[in-house]
Amino acid sequence: MARRKQGGFELIASAPWPVGVVLGIVAYVGVRYGIRWYLSSSSNMFLAPIGKATANGGATTIFAWTLLGICWAAAFASFIARRQRGRLLEMQTGLGSLRAMNWKQFEMLVGESFRRQGYRIEETGLGGADGGVDLRLSKNGTITLVQCKQWRSQRVDVKIVREIYGLLAHHGVDAVKIVAVGDFTPDARRFVQGKPIELIHGEALLVMIQGVQKTTSPSSHLPTKSNPASGVIPDCPSCGAPMVKRNNRRSHEAFWGCAKYPSCRGTRPA
Repeated sequence: MARRKQGGFELIASAPWPVGVVLGIVAYVGVRYGIRWYLSSSSNMFLAPIGKATANGGATTIFAWTLLGICWAAAFASFIARRQRGRLLEMQTGLGSLRAMNWKQFEMLVGESFRRQGYRIEETGLGGADGGVDLRLSKNGTITLVQCKQWRSQRVDVKIVREIYGLLAHHGVDAVKIVAVGDFTPDARRFVQGKPIELIHGEALLVMIQGVQKTTSPSSHLPTKSNPASGVIPDCPSCGAPMVKRNNRRSHEAFWGCAKYPSCRGTRPA
């Protein structure tokens, strides 16, 4: 899948809003005063007359104001988008709220969750309901592709996992992640073993969201600290990550399993 190219406005709008503000000021000063000074002080017989002609403003002034307006408009768009994404993340209280949003909101939510973990986010799939690669994450020199699946009832099967894994070499990235509201089939979980691919099911996603929320809703079904005896989420004894309560498929007994399964298989009694 070819990456969707971003225009100048989109590129600035995807950056933190202060970047657009500063870039607009730099562009305005550079065009209105820098170019005029360079041309008027040049000894070149062609450039010097142009510099003198622009001494009173004219075209350079209009161009400078235009660049300033574009950069600040993009900065404002970035500011509004960040607030919307932040509000969307803070509103999540459980699997029900994840299922209630549309696919575009779900991709925005997942992107904001990773952004708050320190990743630089490039949204590549917001132009369609199933664009293949939805997010491109950058952090510490590594690139990770993310595909979001907001399937409300169907589990993500191994065919989907194979397809996204095939993009690893095609795009020359380091790892891939598949984020789902529901769960993954056993075949899909077996396929990813030993591969740089992470499957994030609905409950693990909720743990991740709660970990980066600035305010925790009192109605959230996920507690915040670890103490199995008091009914809150314990930490994994193997890696320290939050755990998720599961049931043994044969005995139906409840137990705590690591949210990073299958990359970590830590368990503890419920």
